[in-house]
Amino acid sequence: MEGGERHLPKGFPKLKNDTFLRAARGEETEHTPVWCMRQAGRYLPEFRETRAAQDFFATCRSPKLCCELTLQPLRRFPLDAAIIFSDILVVPQALGMEVVMVPGKGPVFTEPLKEVEDLLKLRQKVDVTAELGYVFQAITLTRHSLEGRVPLIGFSGAPWTLMSYMIEGGGSTTMAKAKSWLYRHPEASHRLLRLLADVVTDYLVGQVAAGAQALQLFESHAGHLGPEQFQDFALPYIRDIAQAVKSKLKEEALPLVPMIIFAKDAHYALRDLAHAGYEVVGLDWTIRPQEARAQTGKDVTLQGNLDPCALYAPKEKIGELVKKMLEGFGTQRYIANLGHGLYPDMSPEHVGAFVEAVHAHSRHINKHS
Repeated sequence: MEGGERHLPKGFPKLKNDTFLRAARGEETEHTPVWCMRQAGRYLPEFRETRAAQDFFATCRSPKLCCELTLQPLRRFPLDAAIIFSDILVVPQALGMEVVMVPGKGPVFTEPLKEVEDLLKLRQKVDVTAELGYVFQAITLTRHSLEGRVPLIGFSGAPWTLMSYMIEGGGSTTMAKAKSWLYRHPEASHRLLRLLADVVTDYLVGQVAAGAQALQLFESHAGHLGPEQFQDFALPYIRDIAQAVKSKLKEEALPLVPMIIFAKDAHYALRDLAHAGYEVVGLDWTIRPQEARAQTGKDVTLQGNLDPCALYAPKEKIGELVKKMLEGFGTQRYIANLGHGLYPDMSPEHVGAFVEAVHAHSRHINKHS
C-alpha cells in the first residue's frame, strides 16, 4: 500500500447481529437479512435536516457527519447492516479531478477527460490514506458508534463506472463519450481502468483496515456495455479487484471480509460474476429470482432485488411482493435488498414495511419448511 504503515484501530465493540455476514458466507440464518442501497438518503427528514446548507462533498469529507448519516436509518428500522455514507466519486477526486454536486443535476466534473493526453493530468500513484483518509476515519468512528448492533459495509465504484463518469463529466443516458473511448482508444482505456483498479483495491483494503466488515463494488453502468465490451473492459478488473483485495488482506493479516459485486443490468454476465471471486452477487429488479439462481449456482449468495418503485405501493402490497420474492430466492444464501437505491420521495414508513416484511415472512417460511 502507498503511504507506509497503517495505524489499525482496536477495541471495536462485539458484533451482536451477524445475520448479514452469515448469509454472505452461505451459513444458515434464522431470518433473511435485509438492508437497502441508499438507506442513508434524502427520503429521511433527519437526513435532509443534517445535510441542509452543506456542500455534498464537504459532507463526505466530515467523518462526524458521515457517521451520523450512516446511523440514522438504523435508528428507525431493524436493518441487518449499515453502509457507510460516502460517494463513489471520491476516487476520481483522489486522482486529482474536481467534482462538484450541482443541486437538481447531480455530479459534474469541471474538466472531464476528453483526449488520451488528459490521462497525464491524473495522479499515477495515489496514497489512499492521504487522499481518502476521511473515509477511513468515518468508518472507524461509525464502527464504534454502531456499538456492535450490525456489521458495517464499505464500498467503491468499479473501474468502468468510474471511467464513464470521468469522461462523460457527469450522468449520461447513453455513455456515448465513454464508450467511444473503448472503441477508439482501447489501449488508453485499459491504462485508465488499470489505474482505477489499483486505486480501488488499495481503497477497499484501507476500508477493512479502518473497520469495514464487508465490501460492495458498484458497477452501476454495466448495462451500457454489451457482453463483449463487458468481457473486455469491465469483468477483468472486477475479477482483479476481488483477487487483489483478498491477497492484500491476507498479507496485512486483516479480516477476509465478504465481498459483494453489484453490476446493474448485466444479466448476460451473471455466470461470470458468480465465478469472479465475490461471495455475494447483487441483482437489479429486472431478472426473476429463479433465473438468477439457475445462472449463478449454489456457491454464491444472492442479494436484491425488489423494484425500488414497489415501495410506492400500499404496505399490504409491499408485504405480498416481499413474500413472493422470498419464495423465488429461498430464505437461505440470500440477502434481501432493493434492485437499486431508495428514491428521495419515498415514504420512510414504506421502507419500514419492507424491512419488517422480509423478517416476518422469512421467519415464517423457515419455521414451516
